[in-house]
Amino acid sequence: MNGILIIDKPSGVTSHDVVQNIRRKFHMRRVGHAGTLDPLATGILILLLGESTKLSDRFSDFDKTYLATMRLGTTTETADIDGKILVTASYSDVTQQQIQDIMKSLEGEQDQVPPMYSAVKFNGKKLYELARKGIHVERPPRRITIRRLHLEAFNPPDVQFTMECSKGTYVRQLAADIGERLGCGACITQIRRVKAGPFAIQEAAHLCDVNESHLRNWQG
Repeated sequence: MNGILIIDKPSGVTSHDVVQNIRRKFHMRRVGHAGTLDPLATGILILLLGESTKLSDRFSDFDKTYLATMRLGTTTETADIDGKILVTASYSDVTQQQIQDIMKSLEGEQDQVPPMYSAVKFNGKKLYELARKGIHVERPPRRITIRRLHLEAFNPPDVQFTMECSKGTYVRQLAADIGERLGCGACITQIRRVKAGPFAIQEAAHLCDVNESHLRNWQG
């Protein structure tokens, strides 16, 4: 059995959990994913089955689009709401125009330092494995491109936005960077991947409903 599955990942499970679920459901071992989603995140997760696993790099290179919500005034260890709260601060002076200006300035090609709680490897170890042991290391920045960053709703302390970006861009780190610029801190409360390359969220199958009819060939 070869092909790809476009899954709408639910919140609260890891990308690896989804892979394991599909392995059991389809009774096969050769299943992988192209582009990790945080446990908190929902939305498009591309799964590769059988011979299609050889195309992992091609699918991982796709641009992504996210709809996300960040909470002003809260800084956490993981840069999302599930992490240990490190600092709380007032956000009463933050204006919609400030956020729009910062978002506009963040569009384009730039360097981004990946968060410690990420799957990026350092000397063969995943950063989150080190972070859970209380080990923090200097991470080299990675070149990313934010093609569009748009404010969707401003309802303090929550700010909803859409981001179109290159592979390897961390939404959590973006929120943390915006919070730092504002001086009040920020963390992510929701992330939804709504597009990955040519695939839109409307095409995605729910994990509980997926079956062989959702399997497709890749002609790209």
